[in-house]
Amino acid sequence: MVKPVIFQIVGYQNSGKTTIMSEVIQILASGGYKVVTIKHHGHGGKPDIPEHKDSGRHVKAGAFASLIEGDGRVIVQAEKQNWKLEEQIQLISQLNPDVILIEGHKNMDFPKAILIRAEKDLELLKVLTNREVVFCMDAGIAAGLANMECPVFHKADQAAAWIADYVMAEIGSMSP
Repeated sequence: MVKPVIFQIVGYQNSGKTTIMSEVIQILASGGYKVVTIKHHGHGGKPDIPEHKDSGRHVKAGAFASLIEGDGRVIVQAEKQNWKLEEQIQLISQLNPDVILIEGHKNMDFPKAILIRAEKDLELLKVLTNREVVFCMDAGIAAGLANMECPVFHKADQAAAWIADYVMAEIGSMSP
């Protein structure tokens, strides 16, 4: 099993993480890369599961996990008190991906893109590690970050291409 490239896209709610993730996935998948994703459910509580469906009923009845397959699609639901990100990565790595894109989990120490919407979001730059790139929605904020140790861009429309290029370069550097 080849070790996948792991890259995070982080920012506060409504900063464009999901949009950029989707665009990066499209670029990488169209290039033949096997992409898997992990998303932090940052809305409080557990993600919704269809309890009226058989697999949801299995979990509700006490099954630790339920896997349903149909026509080539597999969905896994598993219940545990707390899933560490490392456990999620280990689980999804069983699919032998080229890349794992993580949306959220901002305090983890993987290479990451940070999305800054407004001045109040700048606190992220003080606490987050492994910053590879910053994308700002405001030109003034971007200009004020010109001396950062990583690239800073004003337009988020450059984000997907930059991240995809970074990931492809990392995959290339890992090839024998």
